[in-house]
Amino acid sequence: MEDDREQIMRWLDALYRDGRVATQLDAIGLAQVFDLPADVMDIVLGIPSGRYTRQRLCDQLNSAIVGRGLSRRYGTHD
Repeated sequence: MEDDREQIMRWLDALYRDGRVATQLDAIGLAQVFDLPADVMDIVLGIPSGRYTRQRLCDQLNSAIVGRGLSRRYGTHD
């Protein structure tokens, strides 16, 4: 069975498979398709609207994951 970190990485890979930039709505829609864990979905839903490179989106995710004390479970991403 896939762990949560792998699931997040697959989501990120799919989000940026066809381009260098993704919108907040792209991230939310695909997160729903990937059925990310509830804690991660809350983080994704809290991403400010806008367009994100992978690095910028990962910075947002990592900041929220660490800020919520979830880094042991979900790791950090790039």
